[in-house]
Amino acid sequence: SREEIKELALNATEEIVAEAGFQALSARKVASAIGYTVGTIYLVFKNLDDLIMQVNARTLETLFKDVSAHQNKNNQKENLVQFGSAYYNFAQKNPHLWSLIFEHHVTDGGDINPDLGERIQTLFDLVESEIGSLDVKKDKAEIHAASLGLWSSVHGITILAITDKLFMADEITPQEMIDQLINNFLTGYCTK
Repeated sequence: SREEIKELALNATEEIVAEAGFQALSARKVASAIGYTVGTIYLVFKNLDDLIMQVNARTLETLFKDVSAHQNKNNQKENLVQFGSAYYNFAQKNPHLWSLIFEHHVTDGGDINPDLGERIQTLFDLVESEIGSLDVKKDKAEIHAASLGLWSSVHGITILAITDKLFMADEITPQEMIDQLINNFLTGYCTK
């Protein structure tokens, strides 16, 4: 069925990207991996961008499950440290799939899949909710800005670590950097 072909194609795409990276991906490789023609792939997906965005949505869903599994309602600071750790660990274990979320650019002026945007927002909402719970006197704009700044920094350390561009990693591990970043940020945030 169409749904079975879709599932086969998504799984094959994930395997190709996980093993060889985004640059190795093509509709022809996906079709070959599942035993169908390229035309069949394009009957199920609008184009390669659509296929990639659906893979990215699945990756984000898995990432969200990994991160949210560390949520303890009683300790927002610890939750955020654990979120940072889970985010970094996910990227370490799945570097090519994680990178695909950020490396892929929609061609031909196409739109980003709304489902993908919603999944990114859901992950960010989790972080924002925890930061918002730390100081109920702060307004939504302050909470949003703090969340964006903190998570962009966690993401930056993660990218540098995954791409082997964190040149001072002998002095301190990326995980230790993330832990210190979050703890120091939250100390400052909660005392303002």
